[in-house]
Amino acid sequence: MKHFLVAAGFLATFAITPALAGDPIVGSWKTEAGSNAKISKCGNAFCVKLTSGAHSGKQIGNLTAKNGKYVGTITDPADDKTYSGNAKISGSTLKMQGCVAKIFCKTQNWSRL
Repeated sequence: MKHFLVAAGFLATFAITPALAGDPIVGSWKTEAGSNAKISKCGNAFCVKLTSGAHSGKQIGNLTAKNGKYVGTITDPADDKTYSGNAKISGSTLKMQGCVAKIFCKTQNWSRL
């Protein structure tokens, strides 16, 4: 009986984990500037909100999943300018990029917390 309970608990953990994990972009991230950001599902998109630092509480992005990347808008919290943006995950790194006219781009690498 003891082995059955351990096995049932083990299987339940794996059955629940995918539902909790959700999309790989969802979670908490450390920005290059040292602030923390939280990415969560909001409707059919993912909202990026700063949770620490000088601009804590400010939403700075709105992205949708597309072909293994995320595309949408990114806002510079210092000047409130919004740019076309994209993001891509590689391991525990999130490469965030904001662009003007898809030519002039600035990229940051964020780390998963």
